[in-house]
Amino acid sequence: MSLHPTRVPTRDEVLAATSKPLPRSLTTISVVLAVVGAVTFIAGLFVNPDRAWHAWHFNWLFFAGLSSGGATIVAVQRVTTARWSRPVVRILEGFVAFLPVAFVFLLVTLFFGKNYVFAWAHHAYPNPAKALYYGPTFQIVRDVVVFALLTVLPLWFVYKSVRLDVGQIPEGGASWAAGLRSRMRRGFGEERRELHSTHSMHGKLAVAMIIVFAWGWSVLAWDLSMNLSMQFQSDLYSWWFFMGAWLSALMAFSLLVMAWRRYLGAYDLITEAQIHDIGKLCFAFTAFWGYLTFGQYLVIWYGNMGDQTFFMRLRLIHPWETVTLASVYLIFVFPFFGLISKAAKMYLPTHILFAGSSLLGLWLMRYVEVYPSAYGVTATAPFGIWEIGVGALYIGVWGLCYTKFMDAFPRMRLTAMTSLYRDEIQVPVDPETMEPLPAHE
Repeated sequence: MSLHPTRVPTRDEVLAATSKPLPRSLTTISVVLAVVGAVTFIAGLFVNPDRAWHAWHFNWLFFAGLSSGGATIVAVQRVTTARWSRPVVRILEGFVAFLPVAFVFLLVTLFFGKNYVFAWAHHAYPNPAKALYYGPTFQIVRDVVVFALLTVLPLWFVYKSVRLDVGQIPEGGASWAAGLRSRMRRGFGEERRELHSTHSMHGKLAVAMIIVFAWGWSVLAWDLSMNLSMQFQSDLYSWWFFMGAWLSALMAFSLLVMAWRRYLGAYDLITEAQIHDIGKLCFAFTAFWGYLTFGQYLVIWYGNMGDQTFFMRLRLIHPWETVTLASVYLIFVFPFFGLISKAAKMYLPTHILFAGSSLLGLWLMRYVEVYPSAYGVTATAPFGIWEIGVGALYIGVWGLCYTKFMDAFPRMRLTAMTSLYRDEIQVPVDPETMEPLPAHE
């Protein structure tokens, strides 16, 4: 037993500390960015449709991957029955709000932008096996089903998580969402039973989410990124891709935790120890991303096979080498050496600097995945109003989805933090008798 037990806050204390209304300026900024970006994209469809669609696609890869990665980190917290993250995990759960929009955006790409984005819309595959696997109908159906799973499972998980809090604290959230919270509370039972049943359901969903994340983003990485170059294939590509999504989610999470802590003044609930823990995760997965990147490059360089080396060579010659190397420095070199010390993780300006560097680098890396495959050897790298404008569209829509979610529901897992039965969920119970199960069960 700890010699210095941590004081457990009351629900009223947590609710009061986290209920500060969001500034309207956040919604205004998000809407302005979304509208300006949408106008830019629509104009691009008439002026330069090729650039507009490629900008749409690489931004989709970044923001959809970030949102899905955030949801999967939440699932990992459940599998590991983590306690340290209870005050901050709702900040990650908000990432799922963008996934239904991302699903619609994917349909837009597959049904309206395929002639601009995908080479298979115009060229036949030289390899019969690839021609079968990447047949347009099979690929579209496969990608829709896969991303539907990547959307539905996290939504289900987060719905159960939010319902547990809404069932106890119906006033937690903005008044405009009171009707939604009321519908979520229907059939809500006794607190102890609901806590255990939710925790049990979360355990099953979390395992499924983690498996579907790794498998699903492997499929999508092959179909929507690697496949843009019809001759290229790499065994490590999918790992490298979805761990980039995972890393982007961690970096965005760290920035948002610091922002919420400061905005709410919740320094007693979100502690420096949690900032340090998140910083350690950011550093660890920065190192892992670097390992996968170098591992993939080394294997291709040593193998020296014609269907692989051209992919790396193209990205390391003019005009692509500048943005390729810049993204590697921004994702790995600066954050790795910058966050290696405890002081840099705990000192907010340096933590913000290196997390922001990583996010910018990962966004540019999605650009590097898409554009060289589309434009090949060219005099200049196409980057300008279309890429920035469509990026603003995605930032605005993502920000609008996230802020509305965080405004509508309790901003922390109040029940898991304050319930008298919060520690019981570490031990599985019989759903009928609510008695602890024997260890072997």
